[in-house]
Amino acid sequence: MAGFSSVSLFFDMEDNFMDLLTILTLAVGLSMDAFAVSICKGLAMREKVLGKGVIIGLWFGGFQALMPIIGFFLGTQFKDQITSIDHWIAFILLGLIGINMVKESLSDEEENADASIEIKEMFMLAVATSIDALAVGITFAFLNVHIVSAASMIGICTFLISFAGVKIGNIFGTKYKSKAELAGGIILILLGFKILLEHLHIL
Repeated sequence: MAGFSSVSLFFDMEDNFMDLLTILTLAVGLSMDAFAVSICKGLAMREKVLGKGVIIGLWFGGFQALMPIIGFFLGTQFKDQITSIDHWIAFILLGLIGINMVKESLSDEEENADASIEIKEMFMLAVATSIDALAVGITFAFLNVHIVSAASMIGICTFLISFAGVKIGNIFGTKYKSKAELAGGIILILLGFKILLEHLHIL
């Protein structure tokens, strides 16, 4: 189908570079929630920032890699039944996720800065920030994406961005938190439009 079709190392599309760029852009968009939380964590840290940043990055990156794989296998169960509308599903899911991120970025609600990296708390935060990746994994099943490569890229990207978020929060505070969520939301909305327009042969 248009958008993600033909065999390559990462995905099945005509232009390998654009496949890589599309997934990388998606990975950045998905990682913005984790980035925002990492900034808050970094803000509260007073010592061992680099070590804690690695731990936080592993939690968020690991779950961001795992969730698309779970979503992918859930999506494959229904792939044959809804192939004709798969592009609309991808468009709607990415649009809803993106709109929600934009709304959160514009909210005046303050988040408490907490430096804790205890297993229970990090598990809950990792799940909460990766639910969007689960939904994206479902769309991957309809778009013939190479799931292991895509999930790996998303996980690595989230690890690096989360680690950077901890450091940025520690140095600059929450100055960039809302901007990151806004950018992530816009990226996901635009990717949803890209998938839809490519399927309709407009792009």
